[in-house]
Parts: sequence; C-alpha cells; structure tokens
Amino acid sequence: MYIVLAPGPASGRLPEGDWTLQETDDAGAPLAPAVTVPARDLPDAVRHYEQRPVRWVWESARRTYAPLLAAGIMVERCHDLDLVRGILRFAESAPPTPYIEKLRAEAPDVEADLAPRQLPPLRQSPNQTSIFDTLDAPDDVSAGPRRNGIAELTAELADQLHAVARSEAPAKLTLLTVAESTGGMIAVEMEHAGIPWRRDLHEAMLMDALGPRPPEGRRPEKLEGLANELRRLLGNPGFNPDSPHELLRALHRAGIEVRSTRSWELQQHHHPAIGPLLEYKKLARLLTANGWTWLDAWVEGGRFRTEYVVGGVVSGRWASRGGGALQIPKTVRDAVRPDPGHRFVVADAAQLEPRVLAALGQDSALAAAARGKDLYQGIADVNFDGDRAKAKMAMLGAMYGATSGESGRLMPVLTRAYPQAIGVVERGARAGEAGRVVSSHLGRSCPPPSERWLQTQRSASAEEQRRAESLARSRGRFTRNFVVQASAAEWALCWLAEIRRRLRAASSASPAGELVFFLHDEVMLHVPADRVEEVSALVSDAAAAATRLLFGSIPLEFPVLVTPVDSYADAK
Repeated sequence: MYIVLAPGPASGRLPEGDWTLQETDDAGAPLAPAVTVPARDLPDAVRHYEQRPVRWVWESARRTYAPLLAAGIMVERCHDLDLVRGILRFAESAPPTPYIEKLRAEAPDVEADLAPRQLPPLRQSPNQTSIFDTLDAPDDVSAGPRRNGIAELTAELADQLHAVARSEAPAKLTLLTVAESTGGMIAVEMEHAGIPWRRDLHEAMLMDALGPRPPEGRRPEKLEGLANELRRLLGNPGFNPDSPHELLRALHRAGIEVRSTRSWELQQHHHPAIGPLLEYKKLARLLTANGWTWLDAWVEGGRFRTEYVVGGVVSGRWASRGGGALQIPKTVRDAVRPDPGHRFVVADAAQLEPRVLAALGQDSALAAAARGKDLYQGIADVNFDGDRAKAKMAMLGAMYGATSGESGRLMPVLTRAYPQAIGVVERGARAGEAGRVVSSHLGRSCPPPSERWLQTQRSASAEEQRRAESLARSRGRFTRNFVVQASAAEWALCWLAEIRRRLRAASSASPAGELVFFLHDEVMLHVPADRVEEVSALVSDAAAAATRLLFGSIPLEFPVLVTPVDSYADAK
C-alpha cells in the first residue's frame, strides 16, 4: 500500500500547518477519500501506518521528509516522485505514455559533452563546489516543476507506477526507483545528523598553517609574509598574488615563461620565487576553501551540514551544494572527530567500477583476476608481468576512453584477455558516437544528444566533418563510461539502503549508529564505541547483499575495506 503525503501551505516545518494523506493500492489508485491531519497529530498517524508494510509517497524528501525528520519522525520506505521523475524522463525502457512524453518535452536540452556546471548555492559560502555533469535548474535541483496538490501527486504516482510496470525490464526499473527513493531519504537523514566536526581542532590547524585570524579583508600573517617575499623575489613591489592576471604578468617580467599559474606548470621552473609561490597557493586554497569564513558558514553545534543532491550527476552519482562536502581536503580531516563514547566506521568499496564492468560483461576471466586480491594486481600478474601501474592505467583507459599514448598501447592486451568486459564499454562508445542512448544495469539512461549535437553531425565541408567526428568521439567517451559509472552508482545505492535497513534493525533496543557521510563508493558511520565490531560486520554484509540484489549469485567479489577510526584523517 502507498500513502501519498502532502504538507499544507503552512507546513514548511512542524508543528505548523495541516498535512493531507491519501491511501492508494499498489497501482496508485485511491482506496478512500483523502484525509487532513493537523500537524500535532501527524507523528501518531505516521506511527499508526508504519505498523504495517506501507510506502510513503511525497513530492521530494527535502520538501516533505526533512520537516518530519526534524520532528523526530522516521519512516521505513518511500517513493520519491521527484527522483523517479528524473529517472523516467530519460529511461529508454519506459513506454511512450502521455506522462512520459510530457516529461521528455519538459526536459532540458543536455549537451553531449556534458560540460561542468555549478549548482546554485544554498547560502553564501567561499567554497561552492563545482559539480561535474549535473542536471540542474536555475532555482531548484528537482527534475521538474513543483506539484503540491494531493490529487496531482496521487495521479502522478499512478502514472509512474504504470510506466515502470510496462517497461521492458520492470523488475530492474522498480529496484532502481526504490533504491533512488531510499537514497533521497538517506541524504536528508545524513544532513539532519551532520558530520561531527571539532571547531577547536580546525581553528588550531588554521592558526598553525596561517597564523591568527586576521581582520575582515586582510590576509593572515603567513600569507602576507609570503606575498611580500614574492614581491621581493619577482622584483615587483606592487603586485597582488591573488590576481591571476597580475601574477602571470609578474612571472613574465621576471623571465618565468608560463602559460598559466597552475602548480604543475610552475613546478617545471627553477626560479627562487617558485617555492614560495607554490606554498602561497596551497595556503590561499586552504583559506578560501576551509578557512574561518567556511567554519562560520558551515559548522554549527559541532556538526557540518551540507545538502546532498541525489542523482545530481547524470550517471546517478550524488552531488552536493554548499561547503564542499564531497571534497573534504586532507588538511582538515583531522577535525572530523566522533563524539565522546563513539567512533567512526569508514568503509570504501575497492575498485568498484572495474568490478562492476566484470559483472556487466559476465567476464569470468576478469572475475578470476579480482578474486581474493587486488583487482589491478590480478590483471598485472596475468598480463603485465606483475606491473600493477600498467594494469591500472590500461583498465582506467578502457573505461574512460584513453585511446592514445600508453593507455592506447595497452588496450589490445586487455581486449584479448577480457573480451566480454571490454566489449561492454566498446559497444557503449559506438552507441554514443552514433547518437544513440545507453543505459545502466537497472535502466538509468543517459540523456539523448542535444539538437545542436545532431546538427553538427549533418556536416557538409571537410572542416565540419572533422568537427562532427570530434564531437562524436567525445560523446562516445561519455557513453563508454556512463554504463559503468551509472551501474556502479546503483550498486552504491543498494549498499547504502542495505546499511540503513540493517542499522534500523540493529537499533531496536538501542541506537547502533547512523550514517553521516557518503561519497560515491565510501561511507562513514558514527557509532557507539561498544558496537563498532557489530556495525563493521554489518557494513560488509550489506555490500554482499547489494551485490546479490543487483547481479544475483555470481563468482565475483565486491570487497569493502572497513576501518574503525577516531579521526577521519586516519581512514585515508
């Protein structure tokens, strides 16, 4: 049974406003008239319904589940209309129903090369993370317009269930929508919990690296000292090292011929100013990304909270808005400390994407190379005289389309050794080059080529033909990796969902811990110290369960490295 839940106009947060509930059958058809529940009675209503198997339906977890969670209301299952809408919009296996056709007509024209874009900020911050390949809207990260009325939400639920049930692989697409919806709940729960963060330790690191906190608009003393040294060494007393244009001009005047101020290019020169300049850039990056202003904006009450954007990347990977949650640098990780009486359990899936590739291709030879050991070393032992670096370069080149240089030279070796696995990415690349759509294991499809891309393929002159071929190869590189990355994101979603389910079961008597961080193939849990061993086993078991759920019983291992730590810095 489904229960569609919609907050009233004043229900942005409890205890204000009324809530409307609509019971439906498994096809989304209403079972009785909708009922209105005052906010004060909603917790009791939720607990009543949660006593039986029920799946809550809402427009989006951020709009509906977040205020419930703030009031102490957690639920077991949900269907997130917003997230499912985003999947069905491009799903190649979905039938062309009027609902699907309308979604596709509303879809943005996504470029084939998927240039990086940036999500709008939640609030002003000196470190708004640049998100790669995001599908974003100007004022919201939802996949479509806001639909609030209970009748409208109920009708959309029926449309979505109808589309999934009549898709080419309904069991797989159902699993994807359930996993994505659960991911939406987990994201809101992690934001609510926050990452434990010791402000005092962070400030001590800043003091050690930069000196005392300066007045507004002034550089810290160590940066100012380096700036003065650079002015002296470059013979340019007035220039501003924070201005790339002025810095580049000062370097040229000093005879340092560089095309940019990137660190890798500066390191190729031996002028006395290069060392201080590299140090200045490192400290300036720390100040900008995670300095005092960042602390003031993002750490409150001993917790760092950001907004996770589930499916914010076209492959299904998560993105984030605010504070750079997906890029916590090593320099500040030691400030991530558990509360007294707790520890972190940090786990990451080893070499997830190549293992997913082996599963997608049902390649027994590649599965054997991964069995019981480091996958890259297994490939190296069989094909590259034990040279792990070569094996890794070859496999990454195969998945990301590096066809020139050393990666290109090594590719034929992989193709001969693992033809079924390499065939998966090669077919993906050819499909993309031809302007076709590719899909993940469960049915997430990449966006179709944009109209501009299609126009470029109708070339007339030799120059237009060269440009068309270049754009086709670029799209082919994207679709080559999309199949693997999207399927790996599905495995990670199932892993997260299994961890959440097992944590809830283990917390019936007392809390076993909570998820506080997720990054592609890594999770961090905040756990009572006396339950670390139990939760560590739970996380490993959840990975095995996710593999069975996605691929069935296969002779391929998806190992996870589980590390209990007292500081996030010790997990790396």
